[in-house]
Amino acid sequence: MNNHSECPKKNNPHFFYLIFESIGVVYGDIGTSVLYAFKESLKTMNHTSSIGRGEIIGLVSLMIWILTLVVTIKYILILLRADNDGEGGILSLLALLLKKIPNRSSILIILGLSGAALFIGDTIITPALSVLSAVEGIRYIAPGLNHYIIPIALGILFVLFSLQSHGTGGIARFFSPIMGLWLLMITVSGLIHIADDLSILAAFNPMYALNMMIREGGISFLILGSVFLTITGSEALYADLGHFGRRPIQYAWMMMVFPALTINYLGQGALVLAHPESMHDPFYLMFSGWFLPFAIFTATCATVIASQAVITGAFSLTQQAINLGFLPRMKVFFTSETFKGQIFLPSVNLFLFLGVIIFVVGFGNSESLVTAYGISVSGTMVISTIMFFVFSQVYWKWTIPKAILCILPLFFIEMTFFGANILKFLDGGYVPLLVAGLCIIIMWTWRRGTNLLSKLTRHTDIPLDSFIASIEQSNLQVPGTAIFLTSDIQAVPDALLQNIKHNHVLHEQNIILTINTANQPRVPRKERFICESISKRFARVELFFGYMEEQNVSQTLADLRNNGLKFEIMTTSFYLGRRKLVPTSRSGMPSWQDHLFIILFSYAEEDPSDYFHLPANRVVELVSHVNI
Repeated sequence: MNNHSECPKKNNPHFFYLIFESIGVVYGDIGTSVLYAFKESLKTMNHTSSIGRGEIIGLVSLMIWILTLVVTIKYILILLRADNDGEGGILSLLALLLKKIPNRSSILIILGLSGAALFIGDTIITPALSVLSAVEGIRYIAPGLNHYIIPIALGILFVLFSLQSHGTGGIARFFSPIMGLWLLMITVSGLIHIADDLSILAAFNPMYALNMMIREGGISFLILGSVFLTITGSEALYADLGHFGRRPIQYAWMMMVFPALTINYLGQGALVLAHPESMHDPFYLMFSGWFLPFAIFTATCATVIASQAVITGAFSLTQQAINLGFLPRMKVFFTSETFKGQIFLPSVNLFLFLGVIIFVVGFGNSESLVTAYGISVSGTMVISTIMFFVFSQVYWKWTIPKAILCILPLFFIEMTFFGANILKFLDGGYVPLLVAGLCIIIMWTWRRGTNLLSKLTRHTDIPLDSFIASIEQSNLQVPGTAIFLTSDIQAVPDALLQNIKHNHVLHEQNIILTINTANQPRVPRKERFICESISKRFARVELFFGYMEEQNVSQTLADLRNNGLKFEIMTTSFYLGRRKLVPTSRSGMPSWQDHLFIILFSYAEEDPSDYFHLPANRVVELVSHVNI
């Protein structure tokens, strides 16, 4: 584990540029929470009790201290340090734990997959809510356009997802100036309206929040469900760690985002204290006259950008899941020469886009979406805290009392939020949970199916060493080199057996090649391969790639040639064994899971030569049928 992400030093001008870039990608979601968090909390409180000065100050105090405890302390100061060679996210945390405590792998995998699936559910609902809430601001300046809100939102979402192929860096260059303007605008508006009633500054005293919660009694549980909107997007800070590095994300929060949010919530609170009639929409009523259209336009742009944090987080999480064996292979584009964590996955982008479109059309407005929001996010937070509890003892050597003392308060807060949000289940909260459930089924099926397939093939595998000893004196020989890709370096590859059985061919030189994915983002070049000569005609080669790396086999084989393995690439053939799966009743999985695994397996096997960057004109595929 390396706690230093790849980013320039603090005295390097590029470091400050990374801070600015991170605002447009990482902080869009949490940075736009000022639009609806205070308003929704007031609405919840107004439905259940009367609102006085103490309630307003207490509510603002609760928001400020939730930002401090959950975002600043948990994520910015603690969890961002729990990186895997600069990469973050719940699956990165899982990879670290599996290396140290493999005997608890089942429990850890269930937790990790659940957290990852809940994050995907959040990734679909966030763009839908963000864009709809932005476009609905049109009603303040052009009420006649209300009927066009859905089409406009769909058009904006189409543009947003179309831009993803340009990569995180390209998007940040466009989004960051807008988010910078947004943060400046909410800071200035907050400062102006704090003067409406300076007593709002008492919100810095956490006793106001505590007293309000005590006064409200059981109602405070409902209020917490709305206050949670203040910190939505915080889990994306950890998932996006590999896109910019730890320190730029930390500095952006402490220097710009946290002060801007705090000042604006104070300003909204002061406005409501001075003008209670502004309670129905305190954010937009902070602006008046000629500035209101500009504020609405800027808010629209900012809330579109709010989706970026979870989208880029979903790309990182999916690639980690692929390389850790929880999802089938997908095409991955690396969009930055500086940061290997900046990637684009077309299939994930399409999945998210279709899911978001369904949410927008199905829910129809942001108020309905808000009721479905929060369950998946709070669930992910709870799981990451549980996993960090284990991590702190395994890697940081915290004692159990120290871990409990530091983490239990955060766990209690997040469990309270999760409990408050679970009350929204019947009002739409079940939808992101259904998405998460589907993701869990897919990931668990792939993991279970590949393990069963591996066990099945091991029963029929022939040990490589004994096979070589029996065939070494054979007269079957043709010039050139054959490279056989296999997942088990100790067994004879299916493609080699098929080649001898049907083509009666054994090459002059044969390389048994296995490609391994390490539980770390990147593998140093000098540790990339292990080469072993078995006999005069056979060699065994293992290649190692990090789970965030593009698995370029051709390039790595070129390095092998420079390190003593002699073969001519133009006379080398790559043999791939393709399995065609046939479902049976003896697989150990239910019939529906068999068929789902076969579909996923077919998708994964679509183009392995492209995935491993093999020369297309040198690849030979041999198919064998396998009953599962």
